[in-house]
Amino acid sequence: MPEPTTTVQTVSVRTVIMTLGLVALAAGYGQFGATSALGDVAHAFGTVTNQSTFAARAGLSGSTLGIGIGVLRAASLAALPIASLADRVGRRRVLYVCGVVGLCVTASASLSPSFWWFVALFALARPALSAASALATVVTAELTSTRTRVTALTVVSAFAGAGAGLSAIIHGVVRGPHGFRVLFATAIIPLALVVVLVPRLKETLATHHTAHPPRLGAIPREIRGRLAIVMGATAAIGAISGPANAFAFIYAENFLKISPGFVSVVVASSAITGIAGLLVGRRLADRHGRRAAFAIGALASAATGLVAYSGGRPAFVVGYMIGVFAGGMFAPAAAALVTESFPAAVRASASGWVVVASVLGAVAGLLVFGVVADASSTSWAAAAAFLPGLPALWFLRSLPETKGVALS
Repeated sequence: MPEPTTTVQTVSVRTVIMTLGLVALAAGYGQFGATSALGDVAHAFGTVTNQSTFAARAGLSGSTLGIGIGVLRAASLAALPIASLADRVGRRRVLYVCGVVGLCVTASASLSPSFWWFVALFALARPALSAASALATVVTAELTSTRTRVTALTVVSAFAGAGAGLSAIIHGVVRGPHGFRVLFATAIIPLALVVVLVPRLKETLATHHTAHPPRLGAIPREIRGRLAIVMGATAAIGAISGPANAFAFIYAENFLKISPGFVSVVVASSAITGIAGLLVGRRLADRHGRRAAFAIGALASAATGLVAYSGGRPAFVVGYMIGVFAGGMFAPAAAALVTESFPAAVRASASGWVVVASVLGAVAGLLVFGVVADASSTSWAAAAAFLPGLPALWFLRSLPETKGVALS
């Protein structure tokens, strides 16, 4: 795309990036509510006793929780055809519908009468919110220059992380047996952001689009190998981030007996480490390339996840906060690599396939973590879930480096 050449254009782009950041915040808030309130949901719909098993402490077994959260993550597979629609009917229209539908259904989960109703409603919302997150990244890349792209993606990633963190903080503040219902109902607030802001965005499909793919999600044969490598590396990250994030709050509150208020303080404090990670990730991606930054962030995420679940409050706090740093370090390179590696005509479809890879990795990690946690301990569960996928990162070296490459 043409490089911005005037001050007016630069200011306009900055305004658009802030708009997309707020949309990413809304999607992150909606998606992360299920995770941040999982401990309360398990207590509300399960039975807590004084025994030492996972189920006794959490209210529901690790397998049940792993399956439930796995269903939520698996529902994001439907984000592929939804995101692919943006290659046909436009980014802005699909982004708007996804944001509105996803957040409306999230708010309706506040009325859940049982754990599986909670799972079903969040599973309905998840595909739309996942597609919205992917499209926010695509539009960000298409509206920025090669010089500013990673910085813009860093800003959008920061807003997405802020949305997730905000849901955790509100969960810590709004307590009581029905506190999770209040949290879910507050999704109507970011819904207002989507309704007001998305219609103001510029449609980028007309600028970059050249031909419709033959069917939804279709990828040209010549770039399928490239897509497979990106998907493999993304699946490895999903196997780490899925269980690491999903079980974090239930592990802290129900196992380590850390008060929800203190967990909120940890989450709020981790905003600092997260921003630091984003800044380091931006520098790594621009100086050493997208592939190296991707791999370094992934390895750091695995290491910090192992620390967080190794046992004890200090280990959890340190592992969680440095883990947020690692996630921030990974995010800009991942977003840039996905958007820069594929042509405009199938960029949204490719982003949808990457969401599929993330989902499959996360589901596998969640199921392994839940089963192993029931049978032994969280430290062994973390090792079993986080480590097997890491060899996929080796294949990143086969990808062409996209640093400094203009979008086609």
